[in-house]
Amino acid sequence: MKYRVMCPVRMVLWVLIFGFIKPAYSQLDEIDFIAPVVGQQEIEKPTYSETILNLKIRSLSKKGQAIERLVTFQNPQTINILQALADGYLFESREYGSIVIASSKENQYAIVLAEDNSQLGLVERSAIKKIKINNSIRSKIRRLIAKLHLNSVDPNLRLLAVKTLSKAINQDSLNILKILAETERDESVLDTLQLVIALDKLKSTDRLIRLEGIETLKEKTSLEAVNRLQAIIEQNSNGQFLEADTEVRKQAKSALVKIEARLQVYQAAETVFFGFSLGAVLVLAAIGLAITFGVMGVINMAHGEMMMLGAYTTYVVQQIMPHHIGLSIILAIPAAFMVSGLIGIVIERGIIRHLYGRPLETLLATFGVSLVLQQTVRSVFSPLNRSVITPEWMSGSWQINDFLSLTWNRLYILVFCLLVFAFLLQILKRTRLGLEVRAVSQNRNMAKAMGIPTGRVDAMTFGLGSGIAGVAGVALSQITNVGPNLGQAYIVDCFMVVVFGGVGNLWGTLIAGFVLGIANKVLEPFAGAVLAKILVLIFIILFIQKRPRGLFLQKGRGVES
Repeated sequence: MKYRVMCPVRMVLWVLIFGFIKPAYSQLDEIDFIAPVVGQQEIEKPTYSETILNLKIRSLSKKGQAIERLVTFQNPQTINILQALADGYLFESREYGSIVIASSKENQYAIVLAEDNSQLGLVERSAIKKIKINNSIRSKIRRLIAKLHLNSVDPNLRLLAVKTLSKAINQDSLNILKILAETERDESVLDTLQLVIALDKLKSTDRLIRLEGIETLKEKTSLEAVNRLQAIIEQNSNGQFLEADTEVRKQAKSALVKIEARLQVYQAAETVFFGFSLGAVLVLAAIGLAITFGVMGVINMAHGEMMMLGAYTTYVVQQIMPHHIGLSIILAIPAAFMVSGLIGIVIERGIIRHLYGRPLETLLATFGVSLVLQQTVRSVFSPLNRSVITPEWMSGSWQINDFLSLTWNRLYILVFCLLVFAFLLQILKRTRLGLEVRAVSQNRNMAKAMGIPTGRVDAMTFGLGSGIAGVAGVALSQITNVGPNLGQAYIVDCFMVVVFGGVGNLWGTLIAGFVLGIANKVLEPFAGAVLAKILVLIFIILFIQKRPRGLFLQKGRGVES
C-alpha cells in the first residue's frame, strides 16, 4: 500500500523538476547549437559539380531546385546541360556515376562529361541511364535557357529567347524584357520586345497605358496584335462591348485599319511571288519547246514526256544515293539533261527527220511517241506515283513576318529558272552550235550552202531542247508527284507560253511565262483554278487575233514563208 501512494508523489516531483530545468536547457540549446548549424550550411553549399550530380535525384521537385541553382553559377556550359536535359540527351553513367551528354553513333553512344565536355568514349546503351523529367520541368528549362540567351551576342539567339519568354510571360520575365528593350540595338529583336511589352499593356486597368499599347501595336505587323485588337472591339452575346472605354475602342479600330492596309500589300506581294514561281515552272517547261518548235518548226507532243523522264531520273538518282539527298538533286540536273537529251536525239534521228515540212504528221508521230514513253515508264516503275524527297535546304519557308512567307523550294526554282535561261542564252550566242542553230533558223538553204551540216544541227537542237525539258523535270519533281502523266499536265501550257511570247524567241518565252503565271495566280482567288486557266486561254486567243506573231517578232523558219 505504501508503494502505491509513493509512486504518484514521485511522478509529480519529477514533473516539477523537469519543468524548471527544460527552459534553461532550451536556452542552452539555442545558444550552443543553432550557430554551428548555420555555419555548417555555409560550408556545405553545393558546388557546380555537386549541383550537376543532383540532377539525377528522383524527386522532381528537388530536381527542379537543382536546375534553378545551376543557372546561378553563370557557367557557359549550363546552357548545353539544360538543352541536353530538355532534348532527352542527358544521362547518368553507370560506370563513372557522373552526368554525361550522349549522342547516338551507329549502335553505340558517344558520351562526354556534362561539366566540361571531356570525351569519355563510346559505350553501350545499357551503360547509361536517362535523366527523366516531366513537361513542367521541360517548360521551366526552356524559360531558363531563354533568359540565359538574352545576354547572348548573337541577335538570333536573343530573338528566339524573347519569343520563348513571350509564350508564358510573367511579371519577372516582363521586367527583364523591359530592361533589355532599353539597351537593345538589333531592329528585329527590338521590334519583338516592343510588341511583347505593348501586348502586355493592353491588360492594364489604366486607360492611358492601354492607349499607349494600342499606339505601339499600330506600327506592328503581327497576327497576335490583330487578334488582341479585334478582341477589344468585339461584343459579347448580350451585345455589350468587351472594352467599356469608347476612346480605347476607337483607337483599336483605327489601328486595325492601318494594319489591314499593310496586310493587303503583303498578300499582293505573296500573290506576285507565287505567280513568279508558277511562271518559272512554265518557262522551264516551255523554253525547250521554244527551241524545237520555234527553230525547227516541229510540233513536239512528246515534249512533256521529256520532262517526265527528267523527273524519273531525279527519282532514280535519289534511290542510288539515299543518304545524300541534297547532293543527289545537284547530280540529277546533268543526269536528267543527258538522259532526256539523248532520247530526244534518238527520236529526231529515227522519226522526225523524215517528217520535216509536214507539221500535222510530226504532231501525230510525236503524240504516238509520248504514249510509248508513258507506257514504258508504267512498265518499268509501275503506274503509281513516285515521291521525290525534298532536300533539307529546300524545305520550309522564309518567314518574313506573320503575314508574308516565301517557300524555299519555289524560291530556288525561280533562281534555277533564271540560271538555266542565262545558260541557254550563252550556248546560243557564244558557241559554234548556237551560231549554227541561228544560221539554220534564219535561212536553212543558205546555211546548207555555206557548209553547215543541217542534219547534225537539227539533231543537236532537238537534243538540246529535250535536255532542257529534262532539267525542267528535276524542278517539277520538287513541287509535284512524279508519275507517268506528269508531262501531260504541262504540254498545253508550254504551247500557250511559246505562242504568246513569240515562236522561237527566248526572251518572249521568259516574259510570257512570268506574265501567264502571275495572271493565273491573280485570277485564282476570284475565279478558281480551272476558270482562271480558261480565262487566260481566252485572253491568248484574243491576243493572237490582234498580234499573230506574239509579244515579239517571230524568228525561225516561219519567217521564210
